[in-house]
Amino acid sequence: MGDYDENTAFLGQTGPYFWTTFFLLNTVFVSTGFNGLYIVFVGAAPKHHCLIPDVNLTEYRLDVVRNLSERCLDGWNYSKEIYQSNIVTEWDLVCDNQWKVPFASSTLFVGYLVGSLISGQLSDRFGRKKVVFISLGAQCVSVLLQSFSHSWRMFCVMFLFVGASQISIYISAFVLGTELLSKTMRVLFTTLGAFLFYCIGYMTLPWIAYAIRDWRTLLAVLSTTAVVYIPLWWFIPESPRWLITQGRVEEAEAIIRDAARKNKVEAPPVIFKETGVSKKFTMLDVLKSKNIRCITLMMAINIGYFGLSLNTSNLSGNPFMNCFLSAITEVPAYIVSTWLLKKCPRRVLLSSFLVIGGGVLLLIQFIPRTLQYVAVALEMTGKFGFTMAFSIVYIYTAEIYPTVLRNIGMGLCSSAARIGSITAPYVIYLGTYNKVLPYVVMGSLTIASSVVNVFLPESLNKALPETVEQMQESEICRKWCKGQLIYTTWGQV
Repeated sequence: MGDYDENTAFLGQTGPYFWTTFFLLNTVFVSTGFNGLYIVFVGAAPKHHCLIPDVNLTEYRLDVVRNLSERCLDGWNYSKEIYQSNIVTEWDLVCDNQWKVPFASSTLFVGYLVGSLISGQLSDRFGRKKVVFISLGAQCVSVLLQSFSHSWRMFCVMFLFVGASQISIYISAFVLGTELLSKTMRVLFTTLGAFLFYCIGYMTLPWIAYAIRDWRTLLAVLSTTAVVYIPLWWFIPESPRWLITQGRVEEAEAIIRDAARKNKVEAPPVIFKETGVSKKFTMLDVLKSKNIRCITLMMAINIGYFGLSLNTSNLSGNPFMNCFLSAITEVPAYIVSTWLLKKCPRRVLLSSFLVIGGGVLLLIQFIPRTLQYVAVALEMTGKFGFTMAFSIVYIYTAEIYPTVLRNIGMGLCSSAARIGSITAPYVIYLGTYNKVLPYVVMGSLTIASSVVNVFLPESLNKALPETVEQMQESEICRKWCKGQLIYTTWGQV
């Protein structure tokens, strides 16, 4: 393929083309902000008590009264102070059926797992742009159908499709932006851009939920937001890097020449040399190569354990305000990570913030109940650390994998993260037996992942690898695979 960054250096690092692509792609992430977290409101359990029939209890026998007090034979009464209706009130997901709420949450993460595995294959085969827009349509339809669910089972099945389509949007759009933008804009996109726009959706969700207290109407409204993305099909280009790997050099050059026109620079007569169609790669290729397998497994452990830690926030108070506060605390983390990623090694940053997040989890258990504000402050500090690590790990993964395997590699790492996310609701549920257990489990796993992370190669200020061979130039990975812990820089032989 040659050096793509050198061949397109005439475009510059910024300009109208890059800024337009930057903003249009980032708007896609807003939809992932609302559609991944509405279960916070849709699955919340309002105050409730047993429905007591209007009878004269003096006429009842003692055994009948005892049954009425021990089991809600006639159903439940739910407070409508916060929610008019949700899946808990509609299908009585309390008491013996309480387990169905975390199970429903887990089906979303199962969908993430499935979507991560499938979207990488589809995106590397059919193109990043097509998968982004097909996934947007699938998300719209899935959420709309979920609003018509006639049973808890149907809700869970549709939630699986919501998760699969949502993570497919996120990964494919993330990779598309990584490959379309210049080195300078790439860091801005993968930190402050993608995550901040996701956070905008996250911050908007509680206000929409506050205005719409009926869960079916809420989901129907959220599903219609995908309509605004239809015109973007004509403004967001396909990845020229991907087109070149498919042997479609003329199409790639047409996109670059259009970019040159928008940036008001002159393109050379020949931008890319003709190449044959690159080998088609699959998920097995990510694990076949010893060097790539080392990176994938270590990154998977890192993200997987980090997925557990994302579910630690458990604040009391108004649920709408709590959701908003949880979202807004991420903003400074994204801003700081954007600045740090321009100057600091990814490996050191990622390990440092994983230690901060995991350490805070281990400290929370020692805070007395009387010092609730201290516990909340520690939770926010942990959330800051997790958010920093979360934003770093995505750009790190995208920079490590070559173009021919980037989407598949990110999908596989994301799939590993979903395994952690699927189990997270149940790890948190351990708190019903012992409040210390969730913090110990998640804190320990997060710190362990930070230790494993130090064996990853550094990618700061390095060009994106285009081929497997370029990726394998990472000598640290080669030597680690042979049992030698020798730290050398990326690209040295």
